[in-house]
Amino acid sequence: MQGKGLLKAFLILMSIVCLIQLFYFFPTSKVERAAEDYATTTSASKSGLEKDMAFKMARAKYLDSMSTEKIFNVPLLGVGYTYSDLKQRQLNLGLDLKGGMSTLLEVDLSELLNALAGRNSKDSEFVQAIANAKKAQENDQSNFISLFVAEYKKIAGGKPMARLFAQSESLGGNINLETSDNEVERLLRERADQTVDLTFKMLKERIDRLGVVQPNISLDKARDLILVEMPGIDNPERARQFLQKNAQLEFWETYRLTDAGIQAGLQQADLRLSGDTSAVAAAQDTSALKTGGPLLSILKMNNPTAPTAPITVVGLADKNKKDAVMAMLGRPDIQALFPKNLKFMWSYKPHQDFNTQLLTNQYELYAIKTTPGSDKAPLDGEVVTDASATQDQVTGEPQVSLIMNAIGAKKWAELTQKAYEGNPEGQRREIAIALDNEVVTAPSVNNGAITGGSSVISGSFNVQETVDLSNILEVGKLPAKTKIIQESNVGPSLGKSNIDKSLNSLLIGFGLVMLFMVLYYSGAGIISILALFANIIFILGALSSFGTVLTLPGIAGIVLTIGMAVDANVIIYERIKEELRSGKSLLDAIKDGFNHSYSAIVDANVTTIITALLLAYFGIGPIKGFRVVLTIGVLSSMLTAVLLAHLLIDGYVAGGKRNLTFWNAGTKDTLSSLSIDWVGKRKYAYIFSGTLIVVGLISIFTRGFDLGVDFQGGHSFNVQFEADQKVTADDLRNKLTANFEATPVVKIVDTENTFNITTSYLINENEEGTEEKVTSKLFEGLKSIVSSDISYEQFKAGDAPGMKLLSSSKVGPTVADDIKKSSVYAGLFALMAIFLYILFRFSRWQYSAGAVIAVFHDALITIGMFSLLKGIVPFSLEIDQAFIAAILTVIGYSINDTVIVFDRIREYMGIYGHKSQGEIINNAINKTFSRTTFTSLTTLFVVIGLFLFGGASIKGFAFALLVGIVIGTYSSIFVATPLMIDLGGGRNKKPEVK
Repeated sequence: MQGKGLLKAFLILMSIVCLIQLFYFFPTSKVERAAEDYATTTSASKSGLEKDMAFKMARAKYLDSMSTEKIFNVPLLGVGYTYSDLKQRQLNLGLDLKGGMSTLLEVDLSELLNALAGRNSKDSEFVQAIANAKKAQENDQSNFISLFVAEYKKIAGGKPMARLFAQSESLGGNINLETSDNEVERLLRERADQTVDLTFKMLKERIDRLGVVQPNISLDKARDLILVEMPGIDNPERARQFLQKNAQLEFWETYRLTDAGIQAGLQQADLRLSGDTSAVAAAQDTSALKTGGPLLSILKMNNPTAPTAPITVVGLADKNKKDAVMAMLGRPDIQALFPKNLKFMWSYKPHQDFNTQLLTNQYELYAIKTTPGSDKAPLDGEVVTDASATQDQVTGEPQVSLIMNAIGAKKWAELTQKAYEGNPEGQRREIAIALDNEVVTAPSVNNGAITGGSSVISGSFNVQETVDLSNILEVGKLPAKTKIIQESNVGPSLGKSNIDKSLNSLLIGFGLVMLFMVLYYSGAGIISILALFANIIFILGALSSFGTVLTLPGIAGIVLTIGMAVDANVIIYERIKEELRSGKSLLDAIKDGFNHSYSAIVDANVTTIITALLLAYFGIGPIKGFRVVLTIGVLSSMLTAVLLAHLLIDGYVAGGKRNLTFWNAGTKDTLSSLSIDWVGKRKYAYIFSGTLIVVGLISIFTRGFDLGVDFQGGHSFNVQFEADQKVTADDLRNKLTANFEATPVVKIVDTENTFNITTSYLINENEEGTEEKVTSKLFEGLKSIVSSDISYEQFKAGDAPGMKLLSSSKVGPTVADDIKKSSVYAGLFALMAIFLYILFRFSRWQYSAGAVIAVFHDALITIGMFSLLKGIVPFSLEIDQAFIAAILTVIGYSINDTVIVFDRIREYMGIYGHKSQGEIINNAINKTFSRTTFTSLTTLFVVIGLFLFGGASIKGFAFALLVGIVIGTYSSIFVATPLMIDLGGGRNKKPEVK
């Protein structure tokens, strides 16, 4: 073996680096145990939910205090590492293993285009193109700028796009009326990329202030998507505020209801909307409040003489009536009834009752005074340099204190002086402080101009809300709005269960492989086990150094690569056994065994890497994590199984001084003397495969699939009931149908009284609080099932007696459609890539065609099984992202055995060219049968462990791999090779094969 010294040095260095990466876990674990002890002591005097909250806050406080403390020193290097340093350098656990919240955010670029167009944003063709692009985005994977350009060209009738943006100062004057559409699109895309990138960076800063330990934030630039994973989040609503709040802070002058034209305008609007045009002109008497029309029946006007709300408030409306009120007030003929510089704005929080001081379900409507000819506020959040949570010195109420820069301080003094001087009657006026077009507070200026640039925001806040609001304001306004299009929440109890089950499956699979290798390959099997241990260390070390987040599919990837690593050993060992049986010496057999195995191993692993690359491009979230693990695992497996194992074997035999056994008495000649006419039996295989495919297709078109939330969109919940609760899927459907206004999809997850509930209720709504509405409806429907008296807070926290909310997720229609298309593209590109690679390696299209048809056959049968067996087997067979990852893995893995056979056929074609095609191919299959069988068998060991002990959430994934591996082994012999023959892939046509 060439370059042994260099290879040894590389392996030793790599081992040291990986071990150091894994060592970082120990100092941080010590700190985290101390945090647990501190939190337990601190919260000991409390009980129930209060105790849980106190525990979490105390733990977070302790870890925060240790974040900058050095906890690990390296005296020789003179460096020390803090807790934060080490956490960043170690392997992160994903949400499905740790619990927490995952969201996929879409950056809304429509407002950016509106800003860049300026006055032209009112252009009818521009407005229509924006609307069409938003609609197209629901079913198209292209970015928003590309969609806008395409839609504009459809309706513009040849008008240049430059006319819309020629006067845009934000584009640096780079566009004039002569600029081509392609150049305009390039400049818009460039500006959009800058906006998305800045939004991404500001969100990262916000999340840091949220106090999340080891968040994972990644940007998909091609689709303007931001993936945010936040371990340990137990208040999803608070996290949503951080992620979606635009933080556009504005200071406005205001109208009162008693100002000229306000109350009369509302009355006239009510009459006009009711169709009573004859009474509109007469509705000038503001002393008699007229109600009952379309507007004033849902908007309760504030009474100026006996106000039920602050004097600045013009009216109150229920939360679910806000949109209807604004739709009526937004009509051009209704707007004409009010002053031209007026716009309406709702309150940020519900109205607080004057008498009870409790929050109601009504929101306050304000009349904002704008600058004539402009929608821009006199003062905005750009001038704020500092925001902090404080308390009112008199009342003790939480508030947010603001400090402005010199320009803001000057403008603030002018604005407050104007409000202090009031209107011509000398009445002091109010200034509305709005956040994202909602009025947070509207205080009256009673003591003259406020100088120094200080201000406060108050309004029925609790301490946590003021802390969050001050953090959001201090980071600043997001350059573009973000919208949650996919969300997943995993409870900590489910995370711990997933870890336990995953470790069990890993250990059991590993144990089965070790047992087989030692029993079947004797001494050489022990060397493969040593290489396998090294492989796991290399994989975990590499994942840690790359900052990879390890998810449940990632652990499945590790389990799978264990089997694939042993595959390489089996290929090599079977070839060495073959060489030994032919009479070669041990040293020659080892040398030739490795040399003749390299091509098959490389081919097999390259096809798997192709699969991984496709997962990287088309996958979302955890599936990308599976891709990273699979890629690293394949590369590490090749390194350890081929190079490290070769070094260990050469070192042990020491030039022939020591003997190494590759068999025992019972396995020496196993499957070595086969003489089966595989080619002659291919017609029976065609009938068998055809039957399976036809039955599967019939089932697909008649029974369909059990589509997961990934593919159909909706809100999905996993709920577990106590063992003594007698609950059926029909019970849950009946209880929840009325609440969700349609029958939900209810499936049994596993035998532990756990159900998955999926509903499309409110799936198209993107308003704040929609997830809370859906969850509360779920709780209302389920509460009657359990005998215990539980609260909504207990249910959300996952610790309610009788039932637990284990996890929840939301997938919007856009993402669901995106996943469907990505899945189809990934499958087609996988087949195409494999066709081209096999063509490159074997230089005959018949080999490529046989291989691709075979893997398509494997995928089709596996998909058919999921349709045929749905509802029959006692576990879920959902079609979701994990299933697509399994299908792609099957495609990549199925080709492995095919390549082994093809490689031997090519070798024998050169050696035994005088023989018939049938003899050569039968001989090649017979000689490689043990390799083909045992490579699949070792992988099956670990997949069976994953299937039996890996937990319900990846049982479908493991089942797809089981079916795919079995069918893939069969097809490499009975489908790929016969098809290659029938397509004319053989060289010698005599005698004819029948």
